[in-house]
Amino acid sequence: MNKTDLINNISSKSGLAKKDVENVLNGFLGEITDALASGDKVQLIGFGTFETRKRAGRTGRNPQTGNTIEIPESNVPAFKAGNKLKEAVN
Repeated sequence: MNKTDLINNISSKSGLAKKDVENVLNGFLGEITDALASGDKVQLIGFGTFETRKRAGRTGRNPQTGNTIEIPESNVPAFKAGNKLKEAVN
């Protein structure tokens, strides 16, 4: 399912216009992005938690030249599923 499919499904189930659903979904995703960018986590009880995790720096290798390169540490987004979501999938 992609974003368009999600918008269409929510629109048909809720009776809202597709444009309104798209605005709400874009706002929702924007708020999660802003929270993660500022170092906060977003916790949706029963669904899951969006957070950032630190990835340690490491030494890598360029596959074309074989030269070693230093890969700096970075923050990566992560999602941990909640209990209700885990139960629904199983």
